[in-house]
Amino acid sequence: MKVVYIFSTPNSASYILGRMILPQLEANIHPVQVTGMFFFLDNNYVLVKGNPIGERLSKLLREGKVGFLMGCDQCCMERNIEDQLVEGATIGCFPNLYKKAQELGVEQVITL
Repeated sequence: MKVVYIFSTPNSASYILGRMILPQLEANIHPVQVTGMFFFLDNNYVLVKGNPIGERLSKLLREGKVGFLMGCDQCCMERNIEDQLVEGATIGCFPNLYKKAQELGVEQVITL
């Protein structure tokens, strides 16, 4: 199954992604194909260069284990981080997310 994860609740990226999903992806034991991840609010800080979670995500992106990494454009701009994201991460809004999800054949969107 192809899924997109949306990280919207406080600390969902640092805790759920960082401690649960990411280790499974790195070990090739995550039970679904992660076609993308979209980040809201302070969850965008994991995408900043130098953040250990973001750097690990960027590596998975380069290896083709994750389809895309996208931060909410308004959230990134509000936090002044839009030019500081890890390699391969982009910023966008819902239309960008929907287009990318459709292109990649996403079957399930999971909001955490």
